[in-house]
This record gives sequence, structure tokens and C-alpha cells, in this order.
Amino acid sequence: MKRQGGFTLIEMVVVIVILGILAVTAAPRFLNLQDDARNSSLQGLKGAIDGAAGITFGKAAIQGKEAADSGQNVEGIALVYGYPAATSAALEAAVNGLKEDWKVVESDKLVEGEDDGIAYTFKARNDKGCYVHYKAATSSAAATTKVVTANGCTTSN
Repeated sequence: MKRQGGFTLIEMVVVIVILGILAVTAAPRFLNLQDDARNSSLQGLKGAIDGAAGITFGKAAIQGKEAADSGQNVEGIALVYGYPAATSAALEAAVNGLKEDWKVVESDKLVEGEDDGIAYTFKARNDKGCYVHYKAATSSAAATTKVVTANGCTTSN
């Protein structure tokens, strides 16, 4: 009688377990979920700052304080043409949780040309070129906020 060749059930289970372990350890490297999560968090912070700036401008406009370039405030938020000033005190007063979850970017971590204004990044990370940059309003333009992800938010020491 002829013996049939093939795999036993135990051999197949072992192979499936090994493939599962490889998939669990290798998949995050290929899917790059961490960069997507960081970018989404930065976009969320940008939205929070934009929303707070819009609400602050609305309150300043109601009180007639939107025309002055400095020296005005609304509910403890220093204003520049009705928008929050580009200082940590003004933005932290306008945006809930900003001080607890984010930190101000040191000037050596900014992308060249982003010296004016203020930038925030993740509190627990030391990334270069991975932040939200807020620039105060000028007489002709509203305050601007943008996400900067130069270098793909890679850690630099």
C-alpha cells in the first residue's frame, strides 16, 4: 500500500502560529500607523487652535476690540487684531488642554523661516519639524495656523 504525503495537523498549526507571530510584529512597520496617528493629532490641534481663535475673534468683535494691534484682551486672552496673540499665555488661555498635552517648540527645532509666531508639538517627544505653527494676525490678515511635518516627524536627539 502506498503512503500519502502531506502535512500533519500539528505541523500546520505550528506554521500558522509562526505566521501569526510574524504578522503581529511586522505589520506595524509596514502599515506605518504611528506617523498617521501623529499627523492626525497635529491636525486635531490645528483645528482646536483655529476654533479657539475664531471664537476669540467673535468675542472681541462683539466687544469692539478687534481693530487694535495690541493691549486688548477678552476673558484673559491677549489679543492682536481680535485674534489670540502668538504667546503661550494667550493660546493656553484660549485652548483647553493645550498646556497639559502639548509643549512649545524650541527655536532650534523649527523649520527655517518659521521664526515668527509660536509652535506646539507633542509633550513627550523630541521631534524636529513636527509641530503646529500659529502666527498672530496682522492688520491685513487673520491669524494663521499650519501643520508642519518636515522630516516625517522623525525623532532627533
